[in-house]
Amino acid sequence: MLDSSTFYFLAASVPLVYVIQLAVDFRRAVKATNNAPGLHHVLSPTTFLANAIPFYIPGFAIGMNRAFVEKYETFKEFGVDIHTIVSYWPRAMIMYNVADPAAIKEIVGSRARWPKHVEQYSLVNYFGGNIVATEGDEWKRHRKIANPAFSEPNNRLVWSEAVRITMDMIENEWNNAEEHKVNNVNEITLSVALLIIGSAGFGRKISFSDDLRVPPGYKMSFKDALHYTSTNMIVPVVFPGWALNLTAKLRTIRDAVKELRMYIQELIDERRDLDKKTERHDLFSSLLEANLEEDEGSRTRLDDSELIGNIFIFLLAGHETTAHTLCFTLGLLALHPDQQEILYQNIMSVLPDGRVPKYEDMNSLSYVNAVFYETLRLFPPVNTIPKKCAEDTTLTTTNAAGEKVVIPVAKGSGITLHTPGLHYNPRYWKDPYEFRPQRFMEDWPKDAFLPFSGGARQCIGRRFSETESIAILTILIQRYRVEVLEEPQFASETYEERYKRVLAVTAGITNTPIRVPLTSIEATVN
Repeated sequence: MLDSSTFYFLAASVPLVYVIQLAVDFRRAVKATNNAPGLHHVLSPTTFLANAIPFYIPGFAIGMNRAFVEKYETFKEFGVDIHTIVSYWPRAMIMYNVADPAAIKEIVGSRARWPKHVEQYSLVNYFGGNIVATEGDEWKRHRKIANPAFSEPNNRLVWSEAVRITMDMIENEWNNAEEHKVNNVNEITLSVALLIIGSAGFGRKISFSDDLRVPPGYKMSFKDALHYTSTNMIVPVVFPGWALNLTAKLRTIRDAVKELRMYIQELIDERRDLDKKTERHDLFSSLLEANLEEDEGSRTRLDDSELIGNIFIFLLAGHETTAHTLCFTLGLLALHPDQQEILYQNIMSVLPDGRVPKYEDMNSLSYVNAVFYETLRLFPPVNTIPKKCAEDTTLTTTNAAGEKVVIPVAKGSGITLHTPGLHYNPRYWKDPYEFRPQRFMEDWPKDAFLPFSGGARQCIGRRFSETESIAILTILIQRYRVEVLEEPQFASETYEERYKRVLAVTAGITNTPIRVPLTSIEATVN
């Protein structure tokens, strides 16, 4: 039996041995990078704590939203478009930040060598197995069922619903007013995007003027369940179940998620009983139809929980991402009236009689698309795309002198496709901080543009988002001139201060505008 002094000595030695082992592993990790340029941190960038700290602490943690804050600056500091982050805790880890388009093209083009880091997406399985949180054969299974839903008929439906809902807002919410002031335009874009995903996504045609009647067996309307869930999807994922009972707001979110699951299950049961000759082009119906075409009992067929999981993912990606991008777009146009005028003239050249745009007009609305893309370049929805290295290999990049640099990458290392670093890389984008939509009207570096990821795992809803956004922007700029809302407390601010205030970003599931009070909106066409 151990005496007390021996016991206490051994007890005190355990944490010391742990720290020493961490230090040894850390040194091995640094050596494995062959002293490639990079950062050394105590906290791994993959930990919640490292990303929850509100600011960057050199040598300790990257801090909240660091990738967007730094953009290309760290790459510039090291003089190379790939750099390492070697971290100490909770275990020694090597990560490579990549802002080199050729290297990124190689990574997204070889899923076997550079698979998705699905462990970092495990939380989204809360809603059910889905296309985002899977890889390999399991991902192919989800993709086979989901891909047919994003079809040309669905794109047409997205366009018509975006037009209908935006016009409904102008006519019934704004009462065709010549001037309409909005404290935060993000509230508008979130509402419009929500109604579009409700219709083109779920096949439930809802509008601003809908009443909120609650059907028997439910606590809230479909519209409310959709709203509370879509705007708070991260809450039930992060908080344990018992914590969702603590406050009235948390209980509302808990109930909304539960209610939306019930609505979706009811829709699944309804659509299965519908006459198959009835053509429906919303995502939900198309997803269900593709699934039913698989033989019953087939491993390819998704079960109901997986159908629900994918629908929740479509809701998350198709609502907040598009809404925030549209909000940033309107903010940028308000701050750049010259670009807004060019956009207006392009729209009027396609629609000289002021008619409502048709889906067939979309390809002609080239400057609308350019404005949308330039916003995505400046404010990419997702800052980092995690991959991992499946084998010992190398990545080749270029240094500041234009020389090729070969960087060894060890099996098991983390890879981060650094979207802001890529989008603000001056090697490929002249004046990268400038809002210049014209660059997308010329020959532009497609491999240096990654708002929808790339390769086989490119965002499946890309065309949905583009179609919706171009339709909404066309109608708004065709009818209104957007300006920054004048507020007395900001009367003396400089243009730079105004720009920084109006386009301030906070971290969320995607880059999120804090408050865009840009809208003193004046009618130009009735």
